[in-house]
Amino acid sequence: MFQIFIQGGPLFMGILTVLFVGVIYLAIRSFSDHTFTKKMTALGLLALVIGILGQLIGLFSAFSAMEGMQGTISPSILAGGLKISMIPTIYGIIIFIISHILRFIVLMKE
Repeated sequence: MFQIFIQGGPLFMGILTVLFVGVIYLAIRSFSDHTFTKKMTALGLLALVIGILGQLIGLFSAFSAMEGMQGTISPSILAGGLKISMIPTIYGIIIFIISHILRFIVLMKE
């Protein structure tokens, strides 16, 4: 799991982890005060957007590196780069989904 974290880029994966901790914290606070549910879902949406930004920056840097290479690039190298660039996006989507599931649970407890 730690290897996937490093492959996804420590900067964006670290930011997403902090946002995930924030979502969990706000979910716990939402059980006593329902005003935190909007903040919780907003953090989930921010995680989604930051995950997509991480993927776009990763793709840009991968394509820049490929542009500098002389000769042909094998499809396996291209597929590996695309796979690694999707890690922050998948993590952001997971955080987004978890924030909405937690919001639904909090609203059902009312």
